[in-house]
Amino acid sequence: MAGTAPRGVVWVLIEHRGAWPVNGFDGLDLEPEAKALVFSAAQAARARVLLVRRHGRRDREGPRRWAVLRQDSSGACQQRWGTWHRDEDLAGIATVLDAPGEAGHPPVLLVCAHGQHDPCCAVRGRPVGRALSERWPDLVWECSHVGGDRFAANVVVAPDGVYYGGLDAESAVTTIEEHLAGRVHAEHLRGYTDLFPPQQAAVAAALERFGPAGRHDWTVTESVRDGDRWRVRLTGRPPRPGDVDVELRSHAAPPHQLTCHGPATSSAQVYELTAIRAV
Repeated sequence: MAGTAPRGVVWVLIEHRGAWPVNGFDGLDLEPEAKALVFSAAQAARARVLLVRRHGRRDREGPRRWAVLRQDSSGACQQRWGTWHRDEDLAGIATVLDAPGEAGHPPVLLVCAHGQHDPCCAVRGRPVGRALSERWPDLVWECSHVGGDRFAANVVVAPDGVYYGGLDAESAVTTIEEHLAGRVHAEHLRGYTDLFPPQQAAVAAALERFGPAGRHDWTVTESVRDGDRWRVRLTGRPPRPGDVDVELRSHAAPPHQLTCHGPATSSAQVYELTAIRAV
């Protein structure tokens, strides 16, 4: 599972209270000009657009919400929130995608429950969404497809950019409690979205070897590839080792069906730990 988080540091969230289309935002019946504006702005910012809703599909009065979540190059997290009554109001998203956000907001917990995309995401995701919503009602949103259906239930902490997978209701609450306390564990970690897959796997290996750590307690300082071999150097904040070399071998896993609706089998890339040592 380590090394499977999709890359990206910007998320666009759009609250939608009706049924979600199979392909999420792309399939929404919106005013064409407003939809094209959001789509082109998100592409330019390399942002991922997700539909979101509160658990239980509760009908709520008042405007729906949208948000732009961003992690900048320093690791600082920023958010901008707005509301929309009409499709045209979504143009505000395009405006703030080019502007700095506001710091100090609590993280957003996104639980993939997109059953139209893959039934496993709903079957496994909705109990997780319910458990997390009961614990943190203001932070949790169910969301459309985030990638990695085979790891359902998936939870994304944004804009921290941390993907967790293979969760159930109990492990999700424990995992997020630890995350919010500044302790990321290797178990259930898919990766950090600002890193490339082998770097994500290297961080997971360090967390497994040296114990849980804060989101930015390990920094990637060097990555070297030699064929199917990788050496990733990590620098840790005290009391962790200063420099650690993680050696990995990448290979394709045997072909298998990666989603319930997948029409064919395919191979996923796997990063196998071969050595880890403090320098």
